[in-house]
Amino acid sequence: MTLAVQQTIPTLRIFNVEKAKEFYVDFLGFAVDWEHRFEEVAPVYLQVSRAGLVLHLTEHHGDACPGSTVFVRVSGLRDYHAEISAKGYGYLRPGVQPTFHDSLQMEVIDPFGNRIRFDEMI
Repeated sequence: MTLAVQQTIPTLRIFNVEKAKEFYVDFLGFAVDWEHRFEEVAPVYLQVSRAGLVLHLTEHHGDACPGSTVFVRVSGLRDYHAEISAKGYGYLRPGVQPTFHDSLQMEVIDPFGNRIRFDEMI
């Protein structure tokens, strides 16, 4: 049987679930699909998604390294930029820039140093 990749889901390290939800849900417009804790005081592990992009966010120290980068090929980047810019998020004002590889790119940095590079071919 030949290997077939069904989906890739990046896992990003977070340190505060409320701050993560403020960024990913309130600012970027993701939905929380599910949230898990082994017990009430345990670190959280949750899934957020938007438009086919699925991310796992984890407070568990061994799951991921803070400061990771996720590269996401998209369409509709200028509209998405306008949508999130209109929210007036106080901690980040990303721009859309042309790249050397004939695309437009918008990079967002979450409160934990993780980067998402939304990239649209032109």
